[in-house]
Amino acid sequence: MQLETMWRDCGYLLDLLEQPDAVARTLAGLEEADPVAAYAGRFRAERFRSVVLTGMGSSYWACRPLYLRLLSAGFAPAMVETSELIHYERAWLNSQSLIVAVSQSGRSAEIIKLMELARGKCEVLGVTNTPDSPLGVLSACTLATRAGAEHTVSCKTYVATMLALEWLGDALCGTAGATLAEEALAALESMRAYLRRWPVHVRQLIPILDGARHVFIVGRGPSVAAAGTGGLIMKESTHCQAEGMSAAAFRHGPLEMVSDAVFVLILEGDDCSAPLSRKLAADIRAAGGRAALVSPSSPGVMELPDTSERMRPLLEILPVEMMTLALAAAKGREPGRFEHATKITETE
Repeated sequence: MQLETMWRDCGYLLDLLEQPDAVARTLAGLEEADPVAAYAGRFRAERFRSVVLTGMGSSYWACRPLYLRLLSAGFAPAMVETSELIHYERAWLNSQSLIVAVSQSGRSAEIIKLMELARGKCEVLGVTNTPDSPLGVLSACTLATRAGAEHTVSCKTYVATMLALEWLGDALCGTAGATLAEEALAALESMRAYLRRWPVHVRQLIPILDGARHVFIVGRGPSVAAAGTGGLIMKESTHCQAEGMSAAAFRHGPLEMVSDAVFVLILEGDDCSAPLSRKLAADIRAAGGRAALVSPSSPGVMELPDTSERMRPLLEILPVEMMTLALAAAKGREPGRFEHATKITETE
C-alpha cells in the first residue's frame, strides 16, 4: 500500500506532520512576548476563589494537565465544558472567578455565548489559535498559540495548546523561567523523529488493528487529556467507533465488552499510574481482548518518544494519530475528511 502517494494531498496528514513546527512557533511566540506575565502576578496576589478551565472537544481535554497542576499548587480549579458553563453552571461566572477559555477557533457557538455572559461579570483569559476571534479580542488577556491554519481534525492546534497551557501553568504558579523552553525544544525533536517514520508506523498498525470494531483509548492523571482527545479524533478522522476515558472508568463497565473485536490503547502514564496501566493491559488480554501499552519501553509505533514528565501529554497523542491513519487506510478512506461536521462548530 503506497500511503505516501495515496495521501499526498491529505490535509489532515500534512497537519500531523507539521506538529513539531506548530509547537516551535508557539514556543517562539510565547518567549517573544509573554502576555500573561503581569496578569499572572495579580492573579496570585488576588488568589481568585475559583479558576474555571473551559473548552469543547480537544480544547476541553487539553485542560486536564493544567487542572491537576493548579490543584496541586493549592488553587481551586474546575474543569467545565463550555456548553454546560453557559447554561447550567453559570454560577461560576462571578467576580471571584478567573475563566480560562480554550478554543482553537475562538469563535465556536459556545465561546461566543460565553463571552456575552462573562461581560462585566468575570475576567476571561483566552487561549486560542485565532487572536482576532471574539475570544482573542474580548478576553482580558490572550495567549495565542500560532499553530497555523488547520485543515480539519484537531492535531497541531491540540499540541500547541498543550504547550501554551503548560506555559500558563508556570505563570500562574509563579514558576516562570524554569526549564519549559528547554524541555519543549527537546520534545519537538523527539516528535520529529517519531513522525518521520509515519508510513512504517501505519503499516505496522494495520494488521494489529485488523478486525477491531470497538476502540478505547484510556489513561490516568495527565494522560486523560490524550485519552479523551484520542477518542474524539478517532471518530472524526476514521468514522470508527471509539471512546476515550480514564483507565479506572474502563474497569467500571466497558471491561465487560472485552473480546477479540475490542482494541484498548492504554497510555501508561507517570510512575503513579504505570503499574495500574500494566495490570489493566494484562487483565484485558487474559479476558480475550487486545491491548497495547504506550510507554518508553514498548516496541515500534507504541514506543513513547523520549521526553520529560510534563511534555509527556504532548507526545502521547502521536500513537493515537498513527492509529487514525491505519484505520482509515484499512477502510480505504481519506483520514480526516469531514462529511457531516465542520472545522468550527457554529451551532449549539
